[in-house]
Amino acid sequence: MSEHATHQASPFTPPTLTLKPGVEGIVSDWSSDQRAFKQVPWGKVMMWIFLLSDTFVFSTFLISYMTVRMSTTVPWPNPSEVFALTLFGHKIPLILIAIMTFILISSSGTMAMAVNFGYRKDRKTTFILLLITALFGATFVGMQAFEWTKLIFEEGVRPWGNPMGAAQFGSAFFMITGFHGTHVTIGVIFLIITAVKVWRGDLDRERPGFLTGRKGNYEIVEILGLYWHFVDLVWVFIFALFYLW
Repeated sequence: MSEHATHQASPFTPPTLTLKPGVEGIVSDWSSDQRAFKQVPWGKVMMWIFLLSDTFVFSTFLISYMTVRMSTTVPWPNPSEVFALTLFGHKIPLILIAIMTFILISSSGTMAMAVNFGYRKDRKTTFILLLITALFGATFVGMQAFEWTKLIFEEGVRPWGNPMGAAQFGSAFFMITGFHGTHVTIGVIFLIITAVKVWRGDLDRERPGFLTGRKGNYEIVEILGLYWHFVDLVWVFIFALFYLW
């Protein structure tokens, strides 16, 4: 037991911390590993720190895109025309992007339900909801691959050039959507890994499980949910700034 912490005899009573007063106490708290976040799961703190750093990266990409778009003297392609899809002989603007957005937002709902049922220790329902979320994510990535293929082979757009107008259109599009798509792909992989761990009962027994030597409980479902909701939120900004502007 720490010299600054005293634990009572009952196992159901949380430990009471005795903290040093003043500036010395603040320095002491923040210079030790978990003193300042004693009641916060360490994995959740690390995920929030990661998401904060990722927010800076995506913000940099989007601000750079807006700067380029507003400063270029060459006409910028109209997203409604570039991302239109021909169905039954008619060109429908942004229909593919709208479906992708609907799928990704729906996956946030199934992810939230997975977290809920995870904390209830409903193994079967949590497993199914995680798999459905992974399926939504994989579908989104597949549709994004289709969109990339169409732009590259039919429209002739490249990261370094664009026959429809400003050359920066291609580099901005592939950089932003590619970085986001990588996040979704990584999320799908971890969703599948976590689903397998749930199904095997690794989280109930808090034992090292599928593809990892670390112990875990249902808290990792919530941490994964934080990541997934962040990826969905970022897409809303990309959709509004790149496709609707």
